[in-house]
Amino acid sequence: MTVADARVTTDALHAAVTWIVGDATSVLDLGAGTGALTDVLVRLDLDVTAVDPIEEMVEELEIRVPGAPRILGTAEDLPVADRSVDAVIVGRAWQWFQPARAVPEIARVLRPGGALGLVWSRRDLRSAWMREVAALLGADPDVGDGGDVVRIGAPFGPVEERRFDSMRRLTRAAFLDLVRVRPDIRARPAADRHERLVALETLLLTHPDIAGAVELAVPYVTHAYRATL
Repeated sequence: MTVADARVTTDALHAAVTWIVGDATSVLDLGAGTGALTDVLVRLDLDVTAVDPIEEMVEELEIRVPGAPRILGTAEDLPVADRSVDAVIVGRAWQWFQPARAVPEIARVLRPGGALGLVWSRRDLRSAWMREVAALLGADPDVGDGGDVVRIGAPFGPVEERRFDSMRRLTRAAFLDLVRVRPDIRARPAADRHERLVALETLLLTHPDIAGAVELAVPYVTHAYRATL
């Protein structure tokens, strides 16, 4: 992947986050993990506090985003003052929350009119060859984190949704390397894993949509959801 291609993919996430936070200045990155979203928010010059329940993640976040305020906490029990932030943004961690407890707690820390935003990227399966790749590999961790329908509910208003498309250009070897390190692929028995990777390599060489291409144009889509308190 070239520097320009990396920028295209990153720009889609930046655009999604910018749409979610609007004119917010103070943002809580909830379920921050190792800081992928935290880094984006810091680069947008926002006042960001990262929250995650796992101490090891918080320590890694400090390495990735030095100096970013970070605290241990869960979505269901936030160690944050009432009405203290303009927006709360959540990445893939949303699927692990208990909405009945997390939504009221998020509402508590937001100022009136504050936004709750959800964002994640995944491979775009609208192209035929990518659908065949997904069918060959089985369950794709890039698909369906949270589903295509997001429900938040009171005291938030209706959920707005936008999608931001992007593209990564990869050689076949680089694409195969990404697949090899996927947790679901690595967890398979060696014989099954080898069979799937060989079949994938054949598909990448022979599928009529990409046969003969010097690089693969791998489509991604970033989904963004926003609801206002």
